[in-house]
Amino acid sequence: MKNKTCLITGANSGIGKQAAIQLAQAGFYVLIGARNRKRGEAALSEIKEKSESKDVELLEIDMSSKKSILSASKELNRRLESLDVLIHNAADFDIARKQPEKSIDGIETIWATNHLGPILLTNSIMDLLKKSNQGRIITIASQGLVMHPRLIVDINDPEFKYRKFSVPKAYYQSKLAQVMYTYWLAEQLKDTAITVNCIRVTNVKVDTNRYPNISGFMKFLYSIKSRFSISPEDMAKTYTYLATAPDLVKTTGKYFNEKNAIVDSSTYSIDKRNIEAVMNLSMKYLE
Repeated sequence: MKNKTCLITGANSGIGKQAAIQLAQAGFYVLIGARNRKRGEAALSEIKEKSESKDVELLEIDMSSKKSILSASKELNRRLESLDVLIHNAADFDIARKQPEKSIDGIETIWATNHLGPILLTNSIMDLLKKSNQGRIITIASQGLVMHPRLIVDINDPEFKYRKFSVPKAYYQSKLAQVMYTYWLAEQLKDTAITVNCIRVTNVKVDTNRYPNISGFMKFLYSIKSRFSISPEDMAKTYTYLATAPDLVKTTGKYFNEKNAIVDSSTYSIDKRNIEAVMNLSMKYLE
């Protein structure tokens, strides 16, 4: 019996890398998506060593670039017979950024990477997921959304062209959109063997060395926050649970916390009219 196959985007560091190690240890053939080849190759070596598995490969993919996503998808469709698990872990959250940045496609990068990219990638490899006996799509959101119960996706200005930009605002908006995408996609795929669920990532220890441009004060704040945070390895256990648990074969359209428990999202996010509006907006970007 062949190994199950999993693709994890943004798996060259943090939770994604730890999830790759755990899934490789569980017997999966794991593809780690990384934007930077050099960092990806370094992570690949570490994942293989720690998991004691050779069934791990690198996929170069930039989740903010349509061209990169479509190129990677073409490669996947050529190389794989099926895909069992897709984990949308890659995220843009550069805490040092003061102004919005544009992707190669001219789209604000947080919105492009965290929300639009996952939709395009999923669409582009859907046939591989449908060929699995039980495909699983896992999206990633943030516990920080709990602190913003009235947050909405600004349909008229998702890229902060006309309102004040901040990385947290853009990030939480993109993650709220991903929660809503999860509910929408689960409904679209309800008559298939594919499940779609979302993970609400809690406070996880941040490696501030990844952000050399942040101030000393910000580093101090993150050092305090880390005292109340779990390790990437512990958070990755929920990724592994959603990817492997036999009891989740028919569980879809749910939102899980770091304790593997189903939790609620905001009133706004479950309103079908709001979901439809967000998805109509999203699809216009991908036309």
